[in-house]
Formats: sequence, C-alpha cells, structure tokens
Amino acid sequence: MVELVALPALGDNYIWLLQDGAQALAVDPGEAAPALHALRARSLVLTSILVTHHHADHTGGVAQLRAATGAQVFGPATEPVPQPFTGVAGGSTVRALGLSLQVIGVPGHTAGHVAYFCPDAGGSPLLFCGDTLFSGGCGRLFEGTPAQMLASLDRLAALPDNTQVCCAHEYTLANLRFARAVEPDNPTLLAYEQHCAALRAQGLPTLPARLETERAINPFLRTRQPAVAQAVRAHSGCPDDEVAVFAALRQWKNEFR
Repeated sequence: MVELVALPALGDNYIWLLQDGAQALAVDPGEAAPALHALRARSLVLTSILVTHHHADHTGGVAQLRAATGAQVFGPATEPVPQPFTGVAGGSTVRALGLSLQVIGVPGHTAGHVAYFCPDAGGSPLLFCGDTLFSGGCGRLFEGTPAQMLASLDRLAALPDNTQVCCAHEYTLANLRFARAVEPDNPTLLAYEQHCAALRAQGLPTLPARLETERAINPFLRTRQPAVAQAVRAHSGCPDDEVAVFAALRQWKNEFR
C-alpha cells in the first residue's frame, strides 16, 4: 500500500508525496524544504520527482531535492524544467514505487503541461494534474488556447469516477464562490462548498478531490450543461459555441471579485 501526503508549500501550493514506507516520489516541488522535512521524518528515500509544467512555483525546489537525494526528475519534454531531467509527453509511462503512471498531455495553462495518472495505487486512481484542473476551477490560459484547455479538461474528465484529483493549489473555496455565481441553484455545489469550508476551518486541505464530484460542481467541466452555458452567454453575450462559451467562462473567472 502507498500513502498520499499533501505537503503545504509557498502559501497555497501543495507538493504531493506518494510513499510506500521506504521510498517516495514527489510531485511539483516548488520548494525543497517541506519535502526534505517529510522525507527525514518518515525515513524515506526519494527516488523520483514528477513535474507537470515549468512554472517556478512547481520547479523551484527541484535542483535542491535532486542534489540532496539523487532522485530522477521527469517533466514535460518541451518545457524548461531544471536539467537534467527525463522528458515525457502524452502517451509516455513513468515507473516509480512499483507503480505505472500514465502521462497525459494537457496543454492550456502552459504549452507542454502534462498530468500523471496512476490507475492503481492500492486504492483509488490518482491524478496529479498540476495547474490544469483545480477543485471547482481550472488554470489560467498563459500559453495555450481555450480549445486546447477544453480538450485537456475533457481528457481528465473521462477518467474514472473515483479518481483522486491531486491538483497543486488550495484554491478551492475561491473557485467555489465563483462556481456558485455561475450555478447558484446547484445543490451538490452548495453542499460541497459547506464541506470544504468546514475542512479549511479545521486547517485541513480540501484536496484531493473526487473526479465524480468535480463533474457535478466544477463549471469548467460543465460548460456543455444548459444551465452553465446559458449563464455564461447571459453574462458575456458570447456565441452559442462550446469553445466560445468555455473562453467566456474563463474570462469571467479572470475578472471575478
């Protein structure tokens, strides 16, 4: 059995640590200290570092972690991940902790962004999706197009219901406040927001999220739902086209206060 641990970093980031009692892999180490502390506290050997995209809050600790542990680094082949690293792309497979992690190409937030999907981690499937899919939201489009991001989210939404969504930021409550502006009459959303608020009040993470829940409450996975599309068109006056609706929803979120 493996254990999944969310390590807070940089204010609102999470470094994901997956460990089997002896060895570990780390995902998106924006800084090294939280990971090194967790490894020492648990007497773990770090064998692998997985990077989803090149932004500094996901790679800032890579060099120090690699130097301290000798871990092998995997990251998107087309992005400037700290060298040396093994480049991966959609369709690749990474082996770590005796597990097979499938690489899914998810351009949008950045041009070469990837996610890592582990269908069998001794329990629920795991998805390490960086800044592509958040609980209740999605990443900003810094390098990709709305069509790319919509297709990337479609790929992730097609994964099994019980997939644990391990995104890289604690943005959930802010995302759900926006989701409620889009879909104020969604009872599942309202209940989930209360659940997440209770977790945060106890100092607990809202993550990982369950993909089945995300499909029921996340407006960026629901742009083809009539109520969501209608709300977006009413807000923005965008055409009745799925990419236009998605782009308008993302712009609405960018401006939402």
